[in-house]
Amino acid sequence: MTKQNIALIQYSCTENPIENRDKAEHFIQEAANEGAGIVVLQELFDTIYFCREIDSRYFDWAVAVPGPVTDRFCRLAEQLSVVLLLPLFERKAPGVYFNTLVVIEKDGTIAGAYRKMHIPDDPGFYEKYYFTPGDLGFKVFDTSAGKIGTLICWDQWFPEAARLASLKGAELLVYPTAIGTLPEENETEKAEFLDAWKTIQRSHAIANGVFVASINRTGNEGGTRFWGNSFVCGPFGEMVAESGEEEGILTAQLDYGLIEKQRQTWPFFRDRRIDAYKNLLKRFE
Repeated sequence: MTKQNIALIQYSCTENPIENRDKAEHFIQEAANEGAGIVVLQELFDTIYFCREIDSRYFDWAVAVPGPVTDRFCRLAEQLSVVLLLPLFERKAPGVYFNTLVVIEKDGTIAGAYRKMHIPDDPGFYEKYYFTPGDLGFKVFDTSAGKIGTLICWDQWFPEAARLASLKGAELLVYPTAIGTLPEENETEKAEFLDAWKTIQRSHAIANGVFVASINRTGNEGGTRFWGNSFVCGPFGEMVAESGEEEGILTAQLDYGLIEKQRQTWPFFRDRRIDAYKNLLKRFE
């Protein structure tokens, strides 16, 4: 199947994970009813973005994978026959936690998981306190809805991550995200940051000849205003669909058949000088 319908779901969360899971399920059901074959949720789908501050109480929100939360959404994926991408706060062991994306096949089985590789540590984004850097490498899942490269938020600023996932055969790169305007930032800064955020991800689509889907949360949390603006772009960076700041479902059709034609016209993979890139393994030259 060269064409596939995708739904990106952006919404606001409360401090009640159960309430957030119920909201997510409602949106997933609605997306499936609208014909989506792939449904992707935002980063940390069932909690607020707690990394705005350092507080050990938030470790209580971490869940096991597999576990009761993934079991619930595996049943839902099977019921609706959708490929479901579920980003969550994973507890692996005492003191070891990950920012994880679980890939659930349409038959309700877990295809696998990706753990966020790039972990930020900035005002309002204190993720190094909570998350261990990913230990599974960059992943591509050959699902019934296409070959999906899974990346998370801060990963979106690194061209190496997009390239490596694309070299593994990804047709679609997904970026569940939590990004917005901090209390001290003004509207001009917001516009600049939002433009840069869209530009860098569109550049990954162009450079690799793949579809890109970015899913961002919305709403206000502790003064941070998450700006939504989820979008899907095609393999030449063209916008296929984009949303505003409101809660809701963004749908788009992916035509994977466009990828080969795009790479024939713009043969970046053919012309890569793999003999000359060894210094990329250095921190700085």
